[in-house]
Amino acid sequence: MIVTSTDTGWEVIHQQAHGLLAFQLAMQWHTDKRPIHWHETLVALTEHDDGQDPWEGQNHLTTAGAPMDFQILEYSVEQCRNMIRIGLEKSRWNALMLSMHTSFLYESKRGQDPELDAYLDQQRKNQQMWRKQCQASKLEAEYAYNFLQWCDALSLILCQGQVPPEERRLEVSAGPDKVPYFIQQRKDNTLLINPWPFQDSQFAVHVEIHQVQQLRFRNDQELFDALQEAPVTQGEWVFRK
Repeated sequence: MIVTSTDTGWEVIHQQAHGLLAFQLAMQWHTDKRPIHWHETLVALTEHDDGQDPWEGQNHLTTAGAPMDFQILEYSVEQCRNMIRIGLEKSRWNALMLSMHTSFLYESKRGQDPELDAYLDQQRKNQQMWRKQCQASKLEAEYAYNFLQWCDALSLILCQGQVPPEERRLEVSAGPDKVPYFIQQRKDNTLLINPWPFQDSQFAVHVEIHQVQQLRFRNDQELFDALQEAPVTQGEWVFRK
């Protein structure tokens, strides 16, 4: 979950909804610069946070009983395995993109946990095998994954409310073409990405936000029920060249 505190409680965006927002952004990418295996890449983008722990016990709560933001949980090897398994049931390219995503996130933690190290070693082998089976070069796979990661980063910036005020610029990340891209909010609240990587000159994207008023929860079931009953608003952003 992506959790933001408010005066009245919490704003909660499911990570799967964040994936759907990333998908909407990806669909606007210039058609001439799309990666290979386009449809499978899009599916991987929407599912790159799947395989989450079940809603039981206190898997989704902090020690204090608040909804747990995804940044608090450093990693879950089991969740990574589940995500790869789900992806592989669709296609090897889908699994390759998801595997590369976990390497991107967790290679920096190598040496801290033997279970994680073993998982990362296996992903290196998997990635080489799946590239070969998909008849894709390493450069083609890296371009596709970097595209996925860029859309993911932009979606997170929107969901976490990180766009700076007063028309200041924020770097999204280097795109698949290794060009740095910056986001900026104009005075009329429209958003600019510079350089402009999208096909259309203007478009809108959106995500569902759960407005939860209860501050603390005894267990996951109580939080789950509160999310089902909470009012849902729609966050929307308009991009303009």
